[in-house]
Parts: sequence; structure tokens; C-alpha cells
Amino acid sequence: MPTDWERALAVVAHPDDLEYGGAGAVALWTAEGRTAAYLLATRGEAGIDTIPPAECGPLREAEQRAAAAEVGVSDVEFLDYPDGVVEYGLPLRRDIAVAIRRHRPELVIVGNHRETWPGGGLNMADHRHVGLAVLDAVRDAGNRWVFPDQGGEAWDGVRWVAVAASPLAGHAVDIGPTFDRAVASLAAHQAYLEALGGEMADPEAFLRPMAEADGARLPGAELAVAFELIPL
Repeated sequence: MPTDWERALAVVAHPDDLEYGGAGAVALWTAEGRTAAYLLATRGEAGIDTIPPAECGPLREAEQRAAAAEVGVSDVEFLDYPDGVVEYGLPLRRDIAVAIRRHRPELVIVGNHRETWPGGGLNMADHRHVGLAVLDAVRDAGNRWVFPDQGGEAWDGVRWVAVAASPLAGHAVDIGPTFDRAVASLAAHQAYLEALGGEMADPEAFLRPMAEADGARLPGAELAVAFELIPL
């Protein structure tokens, strides 16, 4: 992964999306003195079957802020799109472009927007729609004639989009020094994990095999997190 950058913006659909993908890398980058901010399309209010959305949204927002703090991120924003039914379109592109213009990142991190997950399994619509909107919003943000009255000056300084949990991943970051922080970040989603159950509800047991598999592909690393890197 490239290292000649200072500012990153991570844009995902739901609370927990980053913690199941790139949080270990974010922890490493912030420890190196880089800055990172999080932008979430929804508050994840439809994510827990046993908790009504009006109650669930604030709970999951609080858990996401706690999760971000574990990896050195204090700037966490929510766009308030409806969880589970996020649509790709101009409003979503505009809101993400405005955020890019405000944060002026060189690296944008996004969740997997491909049709499937590594190893198979269909991806969900929110992930696909938000990821595609991010790719388009990066270009929108750099064109002063697109959304000209939104978000201040155009920003064409995004040099890469890094896609976490992509089946096309070809780059990786050694997260041996920050793996424990990645586990703590996922564990901060306590209510969500308790309701989720199964193998995904145990942060250490779920994250370690993935990190070991990615580490096996990165020379000199035991634990890593992989990304699909899209140069711009």
C-alpha cells in the first residue's frame, strides 16, 4: 500500500463495516501520525432485529464512535440515509462529494462494493450502492462544475480508493502491531455482536484467520489486512 499521504477519509454504509475490514490498517496509520475520518451513510438502525430502529440508531451510533476511538479516529459523521434501503443516485453522490471537499483526503477507504465477498457469498445492496457512489463522488468532488454550490472548493487530490474486504484485493498492510486494536474496535459494537451471534460475534476468532490469510500473502507479515487499490 502507498505510504506517501497524510489524510484519509473512510466512507461505508453501516456501523461495523470498517471494523470487519480495514480498522487494523486505520489504527496503524493513525499511530504513524496520519489523520483519518469516518463517514457513514446510515446509523445502522435496521441492523438489530430485536431493537426498534428509533432505539437502535442512537445505540449503534454510540458504538461506532467508541469503535473509531479505539483506532485513533475522533471525527465520525453520519449522513442519515435509511439503513437497508440506500439507493445509488445523485443525492448520495452529492453528500459524499461534499464530505470529500471538506476533508480533502488523499486516500479514500470504502467497503466492498463488488457483487460478492472473498470466497463467495452475495454482497448486499447498501454496500454496493455506497461503494459505487464513493467512486463517482471522488470524481465529482474534483470537478468544480459538478455540485458547484456544495461543499466549498473542488478537491481533486484523492490519489487512491482502497476497497476493504474486496474479492479483488491485491495490496495489504501489516497490522501485526495493531491487531489487538482492531479486535477492540470490533468488540466496541457490543449490542450488535450480542444480537448477531454465530462466528461473526467473536471479534478475535473472526478477525484472526482473515488477518493470517492476508498476512500469508504479504512478505514479512504474520497478520495483515488486504485492499483492492484503485489509482486515480
